[in-house]
Amino acid sequence: MQAIRQKIVVLGTGGTIAGLARGAEPGRYHAARKPVDELLAGVAVPAGMTLQLEQVAQIDSKDMDLAVWQALLQACQSHLDQAEVRGLVITHGTDTLEETAWLLQALLAPRKPVVLTCAMRPADAPDADGPRNLADALAVAADSGATGVLAVCAGRILGAREVQKLHSSRLDAFGSGEAGDIGRVQAGGVQWLRDRPPSQPLGVLDAVLAAPALPRVEVVLSHASACGATVDALVDPETAARHSAAPVRGLVLAGTGGGTLHREIEAAARRAQAAGVRVVRSTRCADGWLQPRADDEFPALPLNPVKARLALMLDLLAH
Repeated sequence: MQAIRQKIVVLGTGGTIAGLARGAEPGRYHAARKPVDELLAGVAVPAGMTLQLEQVAQIDSKDMDLAVWQALLQACQSHLDQAEVRGLVITHGTDTLEETAWLLQALLAPRKPVVLTCAMRPADAPDADGPRNLADALAVAADSGATGVLAVCAGRILGAREVQKLHSSRLDAFGSGEAGDIGRVQAGGVQWLRDRPPSQPLGVLDAVLAAPALPRVEVVLSHASACGATVDALVDPETAARHSAAPVRGLVLAGTGGGTLHREIEAAARRAQAAGVRVVRSTRCADGWLQPRADDEFPALPLNPVKARLALMLDLLAH
């Protein structure tokens, strides 16, 4: 019986990795211009693998929205179900990569690798980092030890739950904080540094795919001299109606330090909670996730604010 030839599916979504320079001014470029097939030109394919390329979207990832996520989830689900697919690579902008990575892991929890990669320099830059990141991502997707949703950038392999963009311009822009890297890619070889516990999907994939919109959840930053009117305005249904916006159903409070809140934010959050808005806490610190406690007035989520927002949106959708 002939063995099934394995393949890696590369899904393009745009971002700086597909960007092209805008004039002669350094650092100025248009994101999401180059199609995924052109990005792979000249990039080494892992031995024994073939590639299948698909352009799912072509956007600057700062503009990521539900429609693109739905298309990406459907593409991932379809390809992961095929026996000949070893893994997936997704080209993505850096700005919201951590949110997409968390969402894919939460909804799919795939046993096969789904590897997001990116670039900090456009595709036509003389020192573009995209080709190296793409080659590293392909190597990870082909590796027998790879599983789940991963991010690969600057030779580092990061987990979907912990990955964060920590720098606005350097090539090594991502980190995993205290959790540390899952692995490294050096000279095309994959080295694993730690194991990850398996996870189960949240069970709301079908609901997300069918949803015309996700429940509206906003992030509120606690800071010195804060004003509770900001929270009051966010949850005011008349304000939402004037702007033809959905009413706010949840708030993530990005607290200081260990999730502490300015007294004005705290008082306004109580008013919001009394009006039926779900309120949870995160921390604005890059490291040190909050640990939930049974007596929390506003439950703490052990995620950064943007991932806590997604977690609350999915929970609201499910209930």
